[in-house]
Amino acid sequence: MILLAICTIFLVPYAALIFYYRKGWTMATPETAPANTDGVSLSVVIAARNEEDNIGHLLHALAQQSLSPELFEIIIVDDHSTDDTRAIVLQSKLPVRLLTSAADAGRSSKKKAIETGVHAATGELIVTTDADCLPGPHWLRSLYYCYARTGANFIAAPVKFLHDDSMLQRFQALDFMTLQGITAASVRLQFHTMCNGANLAYRRQRFLDVRGFEGIDRVPTGDDMLLMHKIWKLAPERVVYLREPEAVMATQPAATWKEFINQRKRWASKTFVYDDRRIPAVLIFVYLLNLLFPVLLITAFWHPYIWLMALGFLVVKTLIEIPFVSAVARFYGERRLMRYFFFFQPLHILYTVSVGLLSQLRGYEWKGRRTK
Repeated sequence: MILLAICTIFLVPYAALIFYYRKGWTMATPETAPANTDGVSLSVVIAARNEEDNIGHLLHALAQQSLSPELFEIIIVDDHSTDDTRAIVLQSKLPVRLLTSAADAGRSSKKKAIETGVHAATGELIVTTDADCLPGPHWLRSLYYCYARTGANFIAAPVKFLHDDSMLQRFQALDFMTLQGITAASVRLQFHTMCNGANLAYRRQRFLDVRGFEGIDRVPTGDDMLLMHKIWKLAPERVVYLREPEAVMATQPAATWKEFINQRKRWASKTFVYDDRRIPAVLIFVYLLNLLFPVLLITAFWHPYIWLMALGFLVVKTLIEIPFVSAVARFYGERRLMRYFFFFQPLHILYTVSVGLLSQLRGYEWKGRRTK
């Protein structure tokens, strides 16, 4: 009975949290004081390290943008690649500015590369994405018009995983889509600050006002959310989420389970360095909720009736989440993924518990760099 009471104590506020996120998801992008866009231009800054398989596809997609070419520039910052990334960029017919990270190879990072690009940029609005992403033809136009409508200091925008029919890729697409729904809701409600570096825009001057990545530069990751919170503190109402289909950025999922776990360890590694303390609070609560499931499974070996409680926990958790995740899936055109939602629940819970622990105990590898 104690376990049942504990499950109830966690599931009731969890239901309230998910309902709150669903409310945020349905909110419209706020209209604030419009920016004066006369003479405004964009600088697309992309940090690239060993991206010879992807950078050409991204440059082709940028060449197809519907926004007038006079309104944006493209800056590729080579983060000391050891493959043919530079050669591919130099062969592009686009008017691309190719830079090298200002930090030497041993001290460089994605933050250093982005910082190099921002300092060299001439645009008022910095737009960032990753070299393995593929935008639609109206991506830059949607960000430009959002800036014109809102005068935002910081714009977070949607990202989706491309996927095939494998279990690994379907699982990643559904899991990441849920995270994106939470991102949109949290920003719109000003509940906490979340975003993804694959699709961001911020005023160059605000980046300089907060001294860029100063103070967070020793954290290997966090070029998106940690920077977002620094800018958010200047004017919370000037941070917006752009929920428009034309703004969606597509990116590739991890190719293997090992790569997937390593990616999520990297994302989770900054949990306790957030200046926005609301994020760790939510993450710890959700982690403890998920931890209940393996506790129930282990306890069931001594008390068989607990198996029913574990099944009930899965069913109730799924029913709580379905309305919210279904709404997000509808926006991304991925409702067919919902047929796998319940069956992925045990896997999602177990990976959340294991990755959450491993991210605080062990380092990870990213782009050939080992981080402790």
